[in-house]
Amino acid sequence: MKSKLKRFEIIASRENVIEPGKELYQDIKGNWNSIYFKNANPITVEFACGRGEYSVNMARIMPERNFIGVDKKGDRIWKGSTWAVEDQINNVAFLRTDILFIESFFEPGEVDEIWLTFPDPRPRIRDIKRRLTAMRFMEMYKKLLKPGGYFRFKTDNTDLFNFTLEQLALRSDIRDFEYTHDLYESHLRPECYDIKTRYEEMFASKGEKIKYLRFTFS
Repeated sequence: MKSKLKRFEIIASRENVIEPGKELYQDIKGNWNSIYFKNANPITVEFACGRGEYSVNMARIMPERNFIGVDKKGDRIWKGSTWAVEDQINNVAFLRTDILFIESFFEPGEVDEIWLTFPDPRPRIRDIKRRLTAMRFMEMYKKLLKPGGYFRFKTDNTDLFNFTLEQLALRSDIRDFEYTHDLYESHLRPECYDIKTRYEEMFASKGEKIKYLRFTFS
């Protein structure tokens, strides 16, 4: 408990974490480039970022883009925030909020690309609407993305991946859609930069195939 409280105290003082109680938390919508990053570079958002491995490593690889990791768990965000501070990576930030409220923090069309990496699969039937690839979340993602912006999704969970494919099959606004049930053996692998989260390494080591898909909305 002390460790967790200490982490909360640390991120409360960090500029690269935007969370309740900070001034930017109320003012950041529509102003990520002008107020926070202070440039006009394209924005990539990672939802369910956890410890932020993807956000931090993509920011390291692509300094010409801005990255925002979103998660509601402050003790998880602390890790990515720490990596960014230690390595002086200034083109990445972290937003602490529930994804249900994400439209309060981004204007329509403010985001150039979305990643969803290893979210909670929510296996219980009563939790279907809470799965982050359910239809109501897809509608949010569509609003946030600029025309032609990619939505990218990685998971080890076969049921969640198949559920997502079923959800997308119900839509008529999906374009440039590709997917694989075995990323490491797919021609799509380079799109993921061989960045691996802790969960990906754990599940892959147990023989789980990593699933991946990407598309744009029309």
